Amino acid sequence: MSDEAIDSLSFIKSHWTAWWMLGVAHKRVQSFRGLYLCCSVVLNVLFTVGYPLHLGLSLFHNRSLTEDILNLTTFATCFACSAKCLLYAYNIGKVARIEQLLRLLDERASGIEQRAIYGQLKVQLRTILYAFIAIYMLCGLFAELSFISKEERGLMYPAYFPFDWLNSTRNYYIANVYQIVGVSFQLVQNYANDCFPAVVLCLISSHVKMLYSRFEDIGRDPSIDAEKQLEDCITDHKRLLELFRCIEGFMSLPMFIQFTIAALNVCISVAALVFFVNEPMARIYLLFYGLAMPLEIFPSCYYGTDNEYWFGRLHYAAFSCNWPVQGRSFKRKMMLFVERSLKRSTAIAGGMFRVHVDSFFATLKMAYSLFTIIIRMRK
Repeated sequence: MSDEAIDSLSFIKSHWTAWWMLGVAHKRVQSFRGLYLCCSVVLNVLFTVGYPLHLGLSLFHNRSLTEDILNLTTFATCFACSAKCLLYAYNIGKVARIEQLLRLLDERASGIEQRAIYGQLKVQLRTILYAFIAIYMLCGLFAELSFISKEERGLMYPAYFPFDWLNSTRNYYIANVYQIVGVSFQLVQNYANDCFPAVVLCLISSHVKMLYSRFEDIGRDPSIDAEKQLEDCITDHKRLLELFRCIEGFMSLPMFIQFTIAALNVCISVAALVFFVNEPMARIYLLFYGLAMPLEIFPSCYYGTDNEYWFGRLHYAAFSCNWPVQGRSFKRKMMLFVERSLKRSTAIAGGMFRVHVDSFFATLKMAYSLFTIIIRMRK
């Protein structure tokens, strides 16, 4: 572990792969850029715009109530997914600055304790990545099983097509291939949309812990200039705050959309399970779907809380260093840093919701409130 280089950028390579597949990584494409842009436009028109559109045109015009509910939940998720993807594509330039700041912070990390924090970070991020992949695979699997178990000819998701897919075998296969490819495209979008903020917030949290360790070491070694150590740590703090504001601006509106859609879909899924849907595979799909919605926002909320906690503890680290024996200039700079570190650093989604565990539970409460409205309407 002591010889392993600290490389935060390695954890977001998979997101660049996803963005490349989605056609929003044009700034990183050097060869055949024109072809890439053309393919990007075609793919996003077909799936980012077309997929939620073909679901929305079928809202409440399906053959059964079960199909209406399935259509509504899928449309809400796909519409939100496309909206988030477009917002991230618009702000994709901010990722370059995020990478630059992470690279500078990586260069500052050293020592056994900070490398141990990096080791813990690798485990945490691996867990996040595997959790997101498992969520999407389970939802896709049960959607496919629900489709296969149908006794009559039907679609994976109830939707509108401008041709007769029910009485034409060729059109039936065209419609289903479009839906399978489209939902795969949407799952890749969801991975890039929901996983990236959680990963970056986790990285920030770990780098704040490393900075905490560096603050504690100030003045311990007489051969090193303590004031220079303090200045370097203050610079690192400024970089962490800039990094935090970058990711906050990048994820603010998408996270607001995600909170809203999560509450809506949890409510609809629970109501469908309790009152409306009787088919076994459809019930299993809605169960996993209802569980997946809050699980998608939990990692971001958890690490948003962790960021707030560790940023709020940095002034303790400053007073843990060997400051009593330092000069007046050192103490003045340290006090200025302490005053700045007392300001709370909290990510806000859409200017309304904190990206915090409290907001996660508030989302579940919102879903419950919507569910009680449905109960009263049934009475």
